[in-house]
Amino acid sequence: MTLTLHREPSQPWGTPGKLSIDGEPECVTLEDIVRPGKKILHETAIPAGRYRVVINHSPRFGKILPMLLEVPDFVGVRLHAGNTSQDTSGCILVGLGRSAQGVTRSREAMDRLQPQIAAVLARGEQVWIEVVDHV
Repeated sequence: MTLTLHREPSQPWGTPGKLSIDGEPECVTLEDIVRPGKKILHETAIPAGRYRVVINHSPRFGKILPMLLEVPDFVGVRLHAGNTSQDTSGCILVGLGRSAQGVTRSREAMDRLQPQIAAVLARGEQVWIEVVDHV
């Protein structure tokens, strides 16, 4: 399975995007601001690239969540619910709708996305996410 996150241009309040699964639209996203070559703790989106996705226990959230592996200069990057960039520290928030400065119906989006990832991993297949910056 390949998740593809197409980022839109960063705004002062965060970076909106659209997530697809194997080319099919799935949900909208929100991240911190993209800062090429510059990382500010809890305020910077991960670098564009391709990352393997696993599902494991998140000590921060106290539950099982998807996690991106080997993200340069970041640790514990997750796909999770949240509504504004204040809800993320470099992670990718998912939602089914947009608000003025964020996403909406985030828990519902996670309830749809996570089982799809889990099913693929349960079959012994790998899941990848490609993060593509707006050009």
